[in-house]
Amino acid sequence: MLKAVAAPLRKAGVLCVVGIALVLAPVAGNARKSPSTDASIDSIAVAELPPQGRSTYALIHSGGPFPHDKDGTVFGNRERILPAQQRGYYREYTVKTPGARNRGARRIVCGGQPRVPDACYYTSDHYASFRRIVE
Repeated sequence: MLKAVAAPLRKAGVLCVVGIALVLAPVAGNARKSPSTDASIDSIAVAELPPQGRSTYALIHSGGPFPHDKDGTVFGNRERILPAQQRGYYREYTVKTPGARNRGARRIVCGGQPRVPDACYYTSDHYASFRRIVE
């Protein structure tokens, strides 16, 4: 008799856990996609950037020339990790990755005016995370 009662209770418990997970999943997903604030992003000093990053950073502030056609193009911030801004505010620049046959995963993304950006951010993992570059 205990087996006959225990089986439905176990199924009910599993359904309850699944139900809770389904209710909480959208909340967890939305929390990850909410627009970031600059305060929630770690920083990195220019001197801590890899040598190629320091070179790219200097090129940005001197206005180029840039080695890749995509350098200086609009970065859409679809990941919503950087602070929310109007489209066209952010621009991306390639940071050369030694040994990479393509552009690699490293970038600097700057917001504001070219040559005098409001803020620049470094990513070494193709936009999965960013660190604000500080002087």
